[in-house]
Amino acid sequence: MDLQTSTHRMGDKKTIWYVVLFLLIAAAGLLYVKWYPYVLKSLAAASTHSVGDSILGDMQGTPSWDTALSYAATYFNAVWKAAVLGILLGSLIQVLLPANWLLRVLGKTSFGSTAAAGLASIPGMMCSCCAAPMAVGLRKKKVSAGAALAFWIGNPAINPAVLVFMTFVLSWKFTLLRLIFGVILTFGVSYLANRFVKDPEPVDMDQLISETEEKEKAPFLTRWIKSIGTMLLYIVPAYVLSVLLLGAARIWLFPHVSDAAANSILTIVGFAIAGMLFVIPTAAEIPIIQSMMAAGLGGGPAAALLLTLPSISLPSLLMVSRSFPAKVLVFTAGSVVVLGILCGLAGMLIL
Repeated sequence: MDLQTSTHRMGDKKTIWYVVLFLLIAAAGLLYVKWYPYVLKSLAAASTHSVGDSILGDMQGTPSWDTALSYAATYFNAVWKAAVLGILLGSLIQVLLPANWLLRVLGKTSFGSTAAAGLASIPGMMCSCCAAPMAVGLRKKKVSAGAALAFWIGNPAINPAVLVFMTFVLSWKFTLLRLIFGVILTFGVSYLANRFVKDPEPVDMDQLISETEEKEKAPFLTRWIKSIGTMLLYIVPAYVLSVLLLGAARIWLFPHVSDAAANSILTIVGFAIAGMLFVIPTAAEIPIIQSMMAAGLGGGPAAALLLTLPSISLPSLLMVSRSFPAKVLVFTAGSVVVLGILCGLAGMLIL
């Protein structure tokens, strides 16, 4: 056996161990942060038909620093474990997962790459902000925009645990609407987003893999510290500041509507936009919708919030802004609003 063959086999074994290590860390983290708690939450939702109180809290008064801090404290208390896990996994994607594997599966602009990423997002069940660091990590590995978007959006939009909660707390009609429009958003919009990435020349996949692998030759610890340090520097400040801003503005974003406007098209449009901008933890849309409908909100605006509240948010858009072309993010945000409006119109008919 020559030296080159021996070195190649040692490299293959090292790659496999890196992948196994990543999967073990991801599984352990998700078991602790998501899977086990959600089993307990599903059982509670089945018996109580509730998953807690609305995170919006008291909607009286005017925006202030106190309201911003109050919402931010409640929000971060709910998501900090998942946020830490998201940043950890986002950094480890860059240093543990091999470029040649990722690029051959997720590096193309084909629907197959988009579909594979969307399906891979299902076990994650993260909110849009906690999934954002992983999307950043995928883009650092040169994964296609469509695939990275599908993974990012699929985490909250087609979260199976939330669909279960929704069925127990709201109704199967809400679940059906969320599933249909969530699938369209995750797979359809993400695939179309590839068209907004400027790429005038055909991509040489072998060359791209070679260039990416060249960057992986630095020591693991050096690459990981650089990866997680960059994420903390560019992602966390924008995340925290935008959550504070939205926490203060939530009274304006979700005003009380009159009986005449409770199920109007104008309210659907307004809530679709507000839902796209606002930031919530996983499944928080359910008690928000439940409390708003108890206060008189119609099925149409509620259905609009059903899709737009979890899918993306201003903080998550800021977190991934360096990783995607601006046109892709504008298209994605606009698509979320449009699909939210269509979901709301469907909700007017069936809810």
